[in-house]
Amino acid sequence: MSQLSFGFEVPPGHVVPDAPRTRPKSRKKITASAAPSGAVSAPPAPPAELLDAASAPALDEAARMAQALQQHPDYKVLRRLVPCLDYGVAPPGAVTRRVLILDTETTGLDARHEKIIELAMLAVEVDTATGLPVGRVEIYEDFEDPGKPIPPAIVDITGIDSAMVQGHRLNDARVNEMVARADLIVAHNAGFDRPFVEARLPVFVGKSWACSFAGIDWKAQGSGSAKLEFLAHECGWFYDAHRAQVDCHALLQVLARPLPKEAQTGLARLMAAAQTTRYKLRAVGAPFDSKDLLKARGYRWDAEGRVWTTTLPSHEALQAEGEWLKAQVYGARSARVVMEALDSLVQFSARPGLISEMQL
Repeated sequence: MSQLSFGFEVPPGHVVPDAPRTRPKSRKKITASAAPSGAVSAPPAPPAELLDAASAPALDEAARMAQALQQHPDYKVLRRLVPCLDYGVAPPGAVTRRVLILDTETTGLDARHEKIIELAMLAVEVDTATGLPVGRVEIYEDFEDPGKPIPPAIVDITGIDSAMVQGHRLNDARVNEMVARADLIVAHNAGFDRPFVEARLPVFVGKSWACSFAGIDWKAQGSGSAKLEFLAHECGWFYDAHRAQVDCHALLQVLARPLPKEAQTGLARLMAAAQTTRYKLRAVGAPFDSKDLLKARGYRWDAEGRVWTTTLPSHEALQAEGEWLKAQVYGARSARVVMEALDSLVQFSARPGLISEMQL
């Protein structure tokens, strides 16, 4: 395996401190790092209020300027994300699950015709009681030659060109070993990544998956976007996105924090969600004049199946949605809709779940 590196030589035991306190949205954003692209800046200094007169002079000028701006209500300071490679010793008696954070870069969007050009994975134990990572982070990253030129649009997004991947191949044995030990695989937009890695390596097929993009209602948590870069910015970090390993580090650190409106971390939420079954509901035979009502409720039009569909997080939500459809869409008349049960072994894959009908 040829391990790639972005210069993330962070001392063991280093943990990135909490982001600056939330400020009004009208604040100007600046970055507090002059490090070149791909480099890692020094660990963020503690807030100014924690520094005494003796320690303040030891800070370099950039850090002092950042701290001063951080205290001003019209500015928000973004610091370069520093990957954490060790989350410390687990509490005595802790029960953990092994979570694998995954990201891919590919030659295009369609897993049936396009190929992986970069795969990164971070494996870490997560304390089931706290939802916090513990211990060392295991890292894998490698290129793969897709056997065809990388489109210019992909080169522009990722910075990966055909010369960089020429002759490279994923280390199948290493990937298989890491995936086999994982209890849960998490990706930000798993509906994209899962079909690609399953097509390349069958070991991914039998694993439980969760999606940090679709599996957490970021809007309900007060976030303006579910995009990973935006979520990281809200935590006070910036990073060089669209490379697999740094995207994984950003996702792990976002999910290791408590959700804005809940006590549990994003990791805890996704581990719990992986234990439940989601349902894809197809509103078969819905009247044409109900299309605006369905669209406003979050349904999407499946052009191939010519049906409006939505995905629901639980059996209780499925039952409630059936009642809404009968009252608002089908005019209280009898109707049958199609539902597809999706557990964590098939959700976000290209494989179907268990399909059945539900009488309304």
